[in-house]
Amino acid sequence: MYIDFGDMTPQQVYITMTQTVIPRPIAWVLSENSDSSLNLAPYSYFNAVSSEPALVMISAGVKPDGGIKDTRDNIRDRRDFVIHITSLDQLDNMNASSASLDPGVSEVDQLGLATVPIEGSRLPRLADARVAFACSLYDIHYIGEGPQSLILGEVHGVFIDDSAVGEDAKGRRKILAEKINPVGRLGASEYVSFGELLTRQRPD
Repeated sequence: MYIDFGDMTPQQVYITMTQTVIPRPIAWVLSENSDSSLNLAPYSYFNAVSSEPALVMISAGVKPDGGIKDTRDNIRDRRDFVIHITSLDQLDNMNASSASLDPGVSEVDQLGLATVPIEGSRLPRLADARVAFACSLYDIHYIGEGPQSLILGEVHGVFIDDSAVGEDAKGRRKILAEKINPVGRLGASEYVSFGELLTRQRPD
């Protein structure tokens, strides 16, 4: 089957892409509202971009009512934000934080989530996070008529839970993915857990 995007609405394209670009990592983004409360929202149009400078990207669309998402405005106006990699035991809270709330309402407060300081950021991280990136705004590109906001964040450092840090056979630091136990995004209401760890040596 070949699906021609030229014959589809933007919503139909979105549904098809989110069911085929799989699995996608989930950025659980903490930003600051205008009243200094904390906004928390998940984004699965997310990935690493470059290492020099260290950049990640999240792509933020519009709310169901067509309004601009708080995360974009918060990052544009106050620049700092923290991206968490969602672990399996955080799935229910992450999903709950995707609800459409009134502007300025804190998902962190609504869900009763604990936060702690993270070095490299004036904003905190979620206390139960196993991975959290301290970021600041690098650039925003506005794409299409939506508009979609492609947010580039510069990563100043990353918190990794001690349980997820080990060593390889040569004594070098190794991040233990199975200890992070990340959740991946599929389409609709579907997610995928970490599953079996597979290893292949890259050829010379």
